[in-house]
Amino acid sequence: MKPKHEKGFSLIELLIVVVIVGLIAAIAIPYLQKAVGRAENGNAYASLKTLTKAQLNYFSLKGRYARLDELNAAEGNTLGITSGNQLRRGVFTLAMSPATPTDTELENNFQVIATKATTVSNTPCVLSVDASGYVDDVFSYGCVDFGD
Repeated sequence: MKPKHEKGFSLIELLIVVVIVGLIAAIAIPYLQKAVGRAENGNAYASLKTLTKAQLNYFSLKGRYARLDELNAAEGNTLGITSGNQLRRGVFTLAMSPATPTDTELENNFQVIATKATTVSNTPCVLSVDASGYVDDVFSYGCVDFGD
């Protein structure tokens, strides 16, 4: 005999809920990953713009552009984590081109290249900026089209 007032869910009801949650997750996770990637790329773009403004400020004070470690020190280590002649900011690694520019080269121009480290989606994104302030997509397969 069955009791008159059973409480709880049946196995079929629980399975239906698990299937529905699984379907929602299967649809939502790829969109979430794309949104995270776009946010990372947007952060790199904004960081390169900030770095350019800091370079222009350094140039007005010293008469030449700074190497990344010098610039980071001048900005109170707010641009990223210095590792040799590179900066690590979020999932991007920033490096100068050439890697160790001379003072003479820095009197005329600078170029910083931001390379995205490996992420879940493994989509490469390489951005570049110079004294003009224009952020260029060097390898833009995984980059957001920012315009300017």
